[in-house]
Amino acid sequence: MEFLAELHPRIVHFPIAFFILYFIFETSGIIFGKDYLQKASFLILALGVLTALFSVLTGNQALTAARLLYPDNQKLYEFIELHEKYATLTLWYYTVLLIARIYLVIKKTFEGKIKYLFILLGIIGCILVYLTGIYGGDLVFKHGIGTQFQGRLNSK
Repeated sequence: MEFLAELHPRIVHFPIAFFILYFIFETSGIIFGKDYLQKASFLILALGVLTALFSVLTGNQALTAARLLYPDNQKLYEFIELHEKYATLTLWYYTVLLIARIYLVIKKTFEGKIKYLFILLGIIGCILVYLTGIYGGDLVFKHGIGTQFQGRLNSK
């Protein structure tokens, strides 16, 4: 399953893009009253959740690989744990948001003030994406995880 660990840095950008696009489409659809933007935002949200699930799964494999490469680096694991915590929280947050959105649309109650609540929920979701990215970026740029620099360190 090592190939899943190698996919993680490539896969993570999809949910980031989908979740940010979801917020933009949802907000634009609500503010401008465009039904097609709101329908598109639903599809984008579903794609975001699906790709986030795959990102978390590949991230778990990357953690397993990191434990093999750096068995005693406790400082590194603290960063990884923060990144993992925010990534998992982000996945669950958007999954619940998707389920709530489906429920409200089916019940035909996705109207009025509830729509504007989803703008606020989208902002909160974007903050979670940002925090996940901060810790993931630190792993790459401060610790060299998943880079050629990391490979040269391990070969010495």
